[in-house]
Amino acid sequence: MEPIKIALAKGRLADLSLEIFEQIGITFSSYYEKSRKLTFLSDDGQYELILVKAMDVGTYVENGAADMGVAGKDTLLEAGADVFELVDLGFGRCEFAVAGKPGTDLSDYQPLTIGTKYPKITNDYFQSQGRQVETIKLNGSVELAPLVGLSDVIVDIVETGNTLKENNLDVLETMLSISARLVVNKASFKTKGTSIRPVIDQVKAIIDNKGRVTDED
Repeated sequence: MEPIKIALAKGRLADLSLEIFEQIGITFSSYYEKSRKLTFLSDDGQYELILVKAMDVGTYVENGAADMGVAGKDTLLEAGADVFELVDLGFGRCEFAVAGKPGTDLSDYQPLTIGTKYPKITNDYFQSQGRQVETIKLNGSVELAPLVGLSDVIVDIVETGNTLKENNLDVLETMLSISARLVVNKASFKTKGTSIRPVIDQVKAIIDNKGRVTDED
């Protein structure tokens, strides 16, 4: 039987995901972080790990190149990935926020010009509120945009807020919370359900149990 393919983004997200998979008996002993290999077979030969760019996880899963994967909610929203999002894994939790110079009033700008790595998420959010914006796609150092007059504000992921503070920027509006999600290809969920559903159920049980322990603490 062909192995179930699991797409992960190399780095912290992959490490945390593999820890969960190990708890349910899916181990990839051949994987190590500094390897240049992009595919690894599980010890039992039933699963294949595929390492891709974070933004591509949803694309690989949606198009069936991977049966399932773990991706941040931010990348899924930006890619518009058409997948089954089945488990909120809870890690990688942070927020999307509008940030700018202290005292900036968003209502003063018509339209509001926004620098961001996430134009789709930004446009969808403001359009849902009936607010007119113009987005400028940036690939890095978005904090610089309002400082040099490229944009009025930025939309970015905020975890600690330290980078904003160091650049004299404030969170002006919180948009939505995001975290890592376990996603599955829609066709695979039907055709390989007997192999995939037990994995989903076991992962969900681990996450639910962690939540109960946290609540009890």
